[in-house]
Amino acid sequence: MRGTCNNKQGMRQGLPPFAGALPLLGVLSALAGCSVGPKFKKPEATVPHEWSTQGDPRISTQAATETAWWKTFGDPTLDRLVELAYQQNLPLQIAGLRIVEARAQLGVLTGQQYPQVQVAVASGNAVGVSENSPNVPDIPGFDRRYLDYQVGFDAVWELDFWGKYRRGVEAGTAGLLASVADYESGVVSLTAEVARTYVAIRTVEVLIAQAEENVRIQEEGLKIAESRFRNGATSELDVAQASTLLESTRASIPRLQVGLEQSHNALSTLLGQPTGAVEALLAGPKQIPVAPATVAVGMPAEILRRRPDVRSAELIAAAQCARIGIAEAELYPSFTIVGSIGLEASNAASASANLFSLNSLVYSIGPRIVWPFLNYGRLKNGVRVEDARFQQLLVNYRNTVLRAAQEVTDALSGFVYAQQALTFEQAAVKSAERAVELSMVQYREGAVDYQRVLDAQRSLLEQQYNLVQASSSIATNLVALYKALGGGWEVRQGQPVVPETIKKEMEARTDWGDVVSKPRKPEAEKSQPQGKQ
Repeated sequence: MRGTCNNKQGMRQGLPPFAGALPLLGVLSALAGCSVGPKFKKPEATVPHEWSTQGDPRISTQAATETAWWKTFGDPTLDRLVELAYQQNLPLQIAGLRIVEARAQLGVLTGQQYPQVQVAVASGNAVGVSENSPNVPDIPGFDRRYLDYQVGFDAVWELDFWGKYRRGVEAGTAGLLASVADYESGVVSLTAEVARTYVAIRTVEVLIAQAEENVRIQEEGLKIAESRFRNGATSELDVAQASTLLESTRASIPRLQVGLEQSHNALSTLLGQPTGAVEALLAGPKQIPVAPATVAVGMPAEILRRRPDVRSAELIAAAQCARIGIAEAELYPSFTIVGSIGLEASNAASASANLFSLNSLVYSIGPRIVWPFLNYGRLKNGVRVEDARFQQLLVNYRNTVLRAAQEVTDALSGFVYAQQALTFEQAAVKSAERAVELSMVQYREGAVDYQRVLDAQRSLLEQQYNLVQASSSIATNLVALYKALGGGWEVRQGQPVVPETIKKEMEARTDWGDVVSKPRKPEAEKSQPQGKQ
């Protein structure tokens, strides 16, 4: 976009060469301030007024929900595992890198508000003109072989008349905040999964210990049956029955050990470590974490503020709302300022031609209006596509809120009823242990046959298993409850989203400036989506 101005009259009058274009440019710049498309309004969502367990003494809706909720179990091993997962989990690192990507993308969108094309040009050409060309002036001494030099600067600036680029920044800002919310949601899920896996490991360890204790008891019963058989006090059937139960209990231990090994492997992956790396971390008492006596859950409406996935769904919808405006702006004329200024000289003009003299100035500046009205049908359908996507996200937001409330209600019910079941299971185990003790005494004295002992031991196995599962269910449901409430992400506030090792690796490859390490302004302000709230 380079040209030569021939308005010598304007220059003789002392006016700048582009003075004639200034009034129109001023008008267009003044008008470039409106934005087309809908303004985002936070979608309405229905949540229950109170939880179904309202009034239960173990549930508090008045106190604030615990942020570092895993510490309520009072288990130092779990605390250490959670901290290591924050530092080493690979999917969480990917979520952090998506924040960095969104920061850079917001920078791209912000830059589009300024001249979109900026080109510095420098060239030198050797020119040869045909002696038979009819277009060559018949000037004595005209040199048909000469050098041409150019130095200049080109710029194209589409004025943001309809707010297309401002809408892009709006979408990019919402997208950045959504990536932050997704990272926080990843923190919540990671914490809950580490805690759940840890509870599963401790549960299996308790079951293995119980199975080994029952093996010891059943071995004693087998010895009694063999002794009575040798003395002719009973038949071989008692021995066979006692041996069958014993071997069945022994067989359950390897099956439990398979599950334990798999849980170890899952925990290693959560910690971003190869398998076999967590055994040393699990040293300590092999017992299921004990839930606190009272759990703070807050009111149902608080999940709209606390749960990162709910905020992410809202922000993604806000970004899509802005894209409707971007698509709608394509329906209207675009106003662009096109300019070029530079210096051009040739040794064919005169022997004393100087590239850097005022006489070598060349320029071109003016507005350009483009209106693709023949594509109106395609562009209109583009707006409809974006609007349909926006409506999908609004429905998705409402569905996310409903699922969040359901998850909290399910976990609350599981937590409360598991505690009720634990009380009954403790009584059942106590009775089953007494039944085994009495049946063994009576069998040793010949008062009952071995079937009574078998029934008592089998009942004890079942009740002990149920008791362990009830204890595990309390802890597991509490973990699920805190996850459903969106707890845990707050502890990562102010922490780097990318580990130092990855930061150094990226900076050695690319000039990142402060994009990796420094949050952008919307992140620092914890802005809400654009529009009415």
